[in-house]
Amino acid sequence: MPDPTTTTMPAPTARATPGRVLITGGASGLGAAVARAVSQAGGTPIVLDLAASDIDGGHSYQVDVGDTRAVTATVAEAAEAAGGLDAVVTAAGIDRPGRLEDVATDLWEQVVRVNLLGTVAVVRAALPHLRQSRGRVITVASSLGLKAVGDATAYCASKFGVVGFSRALAAETRGEVGVTTLVPAGMRTRFFDGRDEQYKPKDDSKLNDPADVAQAVLYALAQPAGCEIREMVICHSEEPSWP
Repeated sequence: MPDPTTTTMPAPTARATPGRVLITGGASGLGAAVARAVSQAGGTPIVLDLAASDIDGGHSYQVDVGDTRAVTATVAEAAEAAGGLDAVVTAAGIDRPGRLEDVATDLWEQVVRVNLLGTVAVVRAALPHLRQSRGRVITVASSLGLKAVGDATAYCASKFGVVGFSRALAAETRGEVGVTTLVPAGMRTRFFDGRDEQYKPKDDSKLNDPADVAQAVLYALAQPAGCEIREMVICHSEEPSWP
């Protein structure tokens, strides 16, 4: 006979849908794949991007993520229109490859502004709403946020910064907001367009489909209360930037 004094607690359950998910860089690449995945899973994608975006079942706002004042105001506007936020995915990112002395200072600093400071600005603005909903942050770092390579000082600096920021944020908000660092390797997106040939992938068959990476994002968002995936590395089995 079971002990009548023993209380069996029900197992925590995952969210039924991703909810209201703010996605930076959501007009293309990984961000667009995440927006589609959120919509298909019954959630509401809220896209922030420089480019206009038509997202099924969602909302789109045009803003430069590298402009802290503008992005702060836009996050506030988007959260108010949606009645709150359940998650943030910081997929916006740029790169300016080249040797340090060959990349103009303003372009080098723009990479850090968008990739790192833009991530911080969006999360800072969304944090009160995420605390209220017990929501989640998924920051998008890179395999080059763990492994440094030449001709990528701006990108590595920004993505190493995202990793450090995310780990510190997880420690700071534990028990209040979930924080996951996504570490994707190369993906088949327009990210490499416009580069010199030496900085383009030699074989894009060894790059991941962003739709597959988006499914990993959904998995992290679907974890039950009290369970956090702190870091995820997602890469093609033959892609060389990891480990």
